[in-house]
Amino acid sequence: MTALPTSARPVIESGHLGHVVTMNPDGSPQVTCVWVGLDGDEIVFGSMSDRQKLRNLRRDPRIWLSIATDIRNAIGLEEYLVVHGTARVTVGGGAELLQRLAHTYLGPGVKFPPMRHSSPGFVVRITVERVGGVGPWAPE
Repeated sequence: MTALPTSARPVIESGHLGHVVTMNPDGSPQVTCVWVGLDGDEIVFGSMSDRQKLRNLRRDPRIWLSIATDIRNAIGLEEYLVVHGTARVTVGGGAELLQRLAHTYLGPGVKFPPMRHSSPGFVVRITVERVGGVGPWAPE
């Protein structure tokens, strides 16, 4: 486990979509966008249903996450964060997490998910192993 650099935290909490890559059973990548947030030093995202990304993570917990920013560095490159990590999927708490993240992604006072779900949902917790990309969090 690598400590999440302090400089990466605002990117994760910025309201920019996270691009998650998991591995399908045949070894091909599965890519999806998620709302992301922080819980301590773990990166979290939620789901209300058991999607392919969750099935993939139960089988193979490796995960890659990228988040683009709207910040340009001194030489004009757009900064972005890449996280290599290990994920664990837990049952329950998905709706509560999505409601919390909705305030960042959709605005204050939003009710999310908008419809009632009988599912307790899922929370994915990412333990950071390595950080890269372009920005102050990236190794030299």
